[in-house]
Amino acid sequence: MEKNPETTTTQVRADRYMFQTYGRFPVTLVKGDGCRVWDDEGKEYLDFVAGIAVCSLGHGSPVVCRTLKEQCEKLVHVSNLYYTEPQTDLAQMLVEHSFADRVFFCNSGAEANEAAIKLARKYSLEKFGPDRHVIISMNNSFHGRTMATLSATGQSKIQAGYDPLLQGFRFVPFNDVAALDEAMDKDVCAVMLEPIQGEGGVVCPAPDYLKQVRTLCSEKGVTLIFDEVQVGMGRTGKLFAHEHFGIAPDIMTLAKALGNGFPIGAMLSTNKMGQAFGPGSHATTFGGTPLATAVSKAVLQSLLQDGWVTNAEKNGRISQVRTEQPCRKTRND
Repeated sequence: MEKNPETTTTQVRADRYMFQTYGRFPVTLVKGDGCRVWDDEGKEYLDFVAGIAVCSLGHGSPVVCRTLKEQCEKLVHVSNLYYTEPQTDLAQMLVEHSFADRVFFCNSGAEANEAAIKLARKYSLEKFGPDRHVIISMNNSFHGRTMATLSATGQSKIQAGYDPLLQGFRFVPFNDVAALDEAMDKDVCAVMLEPIQGEGGVVCPAPDYLKQVRTLCSEKGVTLIFDEVQVGMGRTGKLFAHEHFGIAPDIMTLAKALGNGFPIGAMLSTNKMGQAFGPGSHATTFGGTPLATAVSKAVLQSLLQDGWVTNAEKNGRISQVRTEQPCRKTRND
């Protein structure tokens, strides 16, 4: 098949001028609408990737486009040394629809997880002293590619080449309560996990696993961190995946679908945890700008009011049944 010269030019130029950190498909996308995207040759694709769990309202969402335009004409960026209404509105909405009392805004899931790691360690330092700093994470987990989140990620293939990693991280198998209990020595300050493992293979927790983890953490005074960057924001039929199990963490991280493609991350916590972060303890230049938070507020409002979350639950059940049917047929043949 002959390639459009423009396609070749774009791809050749990208390969020439950009770091080769992605195994890209030879496709140049130029337009999106809803759950469909088009390349520069006019070919249409059904987008099952959604920007890797990002485009919760689809491409070209009228709500997002309208909000971007309106906010751009008002105020795009100011320092976090000043108050802004969109940031405050979004923080209030997140608190009112979650377990949390406090919100810190940043730019990505990795940044949100960095903030969670810092808060857990700082809280433990102030409450218990310097000897409790270890964070237990899960085998096959993924929490980001910064040095701290890379160190918290339980995949050697992702960590390869970056030694020495940060100290103070310990790994146990997901869904193994006994292994977690055994690993929770007196030096442990937090347990960090994805309620449903994403890059680990979309691994769901056993029915009582997260409740048992919550009980263990509460009994031992250990902070529980849920990384909901990929599974949060309605993807599982609840606004947050942990809500299916009737429990709450001490800290939760969000990103991806929170902004429907506009970069934003958030770290949420209880008041008890939040007291460890005072002025100057953590900060960001671009996190929680008026533009980012205005868009995310519109996304969250749409998810809550326009039936997106219940639709995800409904379509999820349909997809599960239809994908399991050929598997059952294969097993029976």
